[in-house]
Amino acid sequence: MEKKVVSVAYGNGIGPEIMDATIKIIEATGADIRFEKVELGEDVYRQGIMSGVAKEAWDSIRRNKILLKAPVATPQGGGFKSVNVTLRKSLGLFANVRPCQTYHPYVHSPHPGMNLVIIRENEEDLYAGIEHQHTDEVVQCIKLISKPGCEKIVRFAFEYARLYGRKKVTCMTKDNIMKQTDGMFHQTFDEIGKEYPEIEQEHQIIDIGAANISAYPHQFDVIVTLNLYGDIISDIAAQVSGSVGLAGSANIGEGHAMFEAIHGTAPDIAGKDIANPSGLLQAATQMLNYIGCHKEAEAIENAWLRTIEDGVHTRDIYKEGLSKELVGTRGFAEAVIHRLGKSPLQLKSVDYSKAVNIQLKPYERKKTVKKELLGVDLFVDWSKGTPNALADELLKLKTDHLSLKMITNRGVKVWPQGMEETFCTNHWRCRFQSDKMEEVNNREILDLLTQAWHHPFDVIKTENLYMFDGKPGFSMGQGQ
Repeated sequence: MEKKVVSVAYGNGIGPEIMDATIKIIEATGADIRFEKVELGEDVYRQGIMSGVAKEAWDSIRRNKILLKAPVATPQGGGFKSVNVTLRKSLGLFANVRPCQTYHPYVHSPHPGMNLVIIRENEEDLYAGIEHQHTDEVVQCIKLISKPGCEKIVRFAFEYARLYGRKKVTCMTKDNIMKQTDGMFHQTFDEIGKEYPEIEQEHQIIDIGAANISAYPHQFDVIVTLNLYGDIISDIAAQVSGSVGLAGSANIGEGHAMFEAIHGTAPDIAGKDIANPSGLLQAATQMLNYIGCHKEAEAIENAWLRTIEDGVHTRDIYKEGLSKELVGTRGFAEAVIHRLGKSPLQLKSVDYSKAVNIQLKPYERKKTVKKELLGVDLFVDWSKGTPNALADELLKLKTDHLSLKMITNRGVKVWPQGMEETFCTNHWRCRFQSDKMEEVNNREILDLLTQAWHHPFDVIKTENLYMFDGKPGFSMGQGQ
């Protein structure tokens, strides 16, 4: 048989160091793998390739279907789009799997016995990165949630729990505030959960859920959540367990997979031979299991556990009186290699002989629902006075069925009967609906927009207001 080929990105910052260490450990097991290097990130950006992924890299990754990736730098507050998000979304890597457990007493943690897995939706939410500046004072980021996206990740979480003998799945959202988007995720969790009656199920609001992870992580087994929340609570859980540097993650799709550490590039310690390669090594272990190299994955994980147990630690987890030997990146890799074939004496050893990949049934599109157009929200840029003054202008706009019903500013109702204390920017949502909640057509909305062009405000965006099977597909104004 030909060797399995894995695409490898060495990344930025500490990436090349920890990738070298990880590959040496994998090769020391005799795994039947060939590594094919690809370039991602900064060097590719400099070539004028805005995605950060050159065609040759795409060809390699799509051909091999497996990518082992070291941390890649992402500009903050501007610049190029995240390579990580581009890879996940372009390759359909919808599920991010992040195990977080403690290694007490060998790595200090305030919560011995913690052992949970976070299943994070990986393609949608605010990570779609769809942003616009509407006025000189207001910018927007669109949060997109789809029914197929919700169903895939929720079902994956339940299948993961069933496959690995986990007893409980917790859903975390903020649907008390975001009733449409997070509400769909929670509703989908409840619907699919009925197919898994043997698994305990609960829902927590994300803010108290994050607090509970930091204070009472033993309450959790598998957590499934949306993209942004999953990113945040994964780092919380990893840090609580002992160190973000110990955690790896798998990004799983229907045909491709990517494996990476959850930490960043840490440029401040790059090139100093002090970075902990454990996070990337944990990801590599997940990769080996995914491609069927179970014996090699088991050997590495048990040798790594024995190394941790023997007190051979890098600087990030070294603790006087607990650790026995301080080593660098290369020294840690050599210590793991030296212990291949050994198992931990106190920590629980792993057995991957029965590890299998999760296979989901294809998404089945639901029947078409009745969709009725009831009105439109006009978003306008206007800074010439009070909400009442804006309303005086907007009340001049009218069609056969549409008239002004409400104005909000940053989501809060400011007309009619607004409060003087409410601070307003120059970004206004102006809701036009029929008096009797009757269905309207797009021609009336076009007529409304045509009239608006002749008034002293700038219509910067519109959102149609629909009913779906008699249920509103739009939010109320706060205070409405």
